[in-house]
Amino acid sequence: MTNQRFADLDALLYDQDMYDWPGEIDFYEKLARASKEKDQSVLEIACGTGRVALRLAQTGARLAGLDVAADMLAVAQRKTQCLTNVRWVQGDMRSFALGERFGLVIIAVHSFQFMLTPQDQLECLECIRRHLLPGGLLIIHNDNTDLSWLGEIQPVNNPPFKAGKVFMNPQTEVRIRPLEKWVYTPASQTATLYRVWEELGNEDTIINRLEFEPMPMHIAFRFEMEHLICRVGLQVQNLFGDFNEHPYAEDSSDMIWLAQEPAV
Repeated sequence: MTNQRFADLDALLYDQDMYDWPGEIDFYEKLARASKEKDQSVLEIACGTGRVALRLAQTGARLAGLDVAADMLAVAQRKTQCLTNVRWVQGDMRSFALGERFGLVIIAVHSFQFMLTPQDQLECLECIRRHLLPGGLLIIHNDNTDLSWLGEIQPVNNPPFKAGKVFMNPQTEVRIRPLEKWVYTPASQTATLYRVWEELGNEDTIINRLEFEPMPMHIAFRFEMEHLICRVGLQVQNLFGDFNEHPYAEDSSDMIWLAQEPAV
């Protein structure tokens, strides 16, 4: 399988591996409707195949979805062929220029954690700020990572690959067994996901092994995020521990940041 065919298949199957967090879509839809009432547009950054953006566009809000991956955007475009209020843009979340300002910007699914260095993080937030209307809102969904898990997956522990549920390649009808493992490097606060697909033949013999590029993600802690947001001139409006708007606490599963562009 060529790299492009591999990427296309991964994009095609992406939605099968993604799920909605409890209360996630209702949370975003409420904010999107508020933007629509103000006649303001919505931007989702790192939108992938449009899992979130599609539902927000269905509220009637004007929406733009930005992603660096053309194969993911191709899937998103196919999903929204009948919608006239959504556009998809290929671009880097650190350096995009859309010629428009938004009342609501969303970075869902821990995607801000793809920003691995302080420079990446600041460039991303500064670029977003240039695209926010006065009083506009930025939502960042980060993982609130369990420190004990990070200890378990450090390189010294040589974490093993774990097999997931076997699925069928819809293009070839060949069965695929996914495997993945995480490795955490404390010095850079980077957790890297390693993914492999094994194509299976009769009696589960491995007939092909497909390795993804490693996917590093920055483990951003609470006060690090607050410092970043304030440093670029945004104001922290709230921090929730989940999409049901419970206050952030030590045992929260997530960090839902609400940051606002100061009103004129």
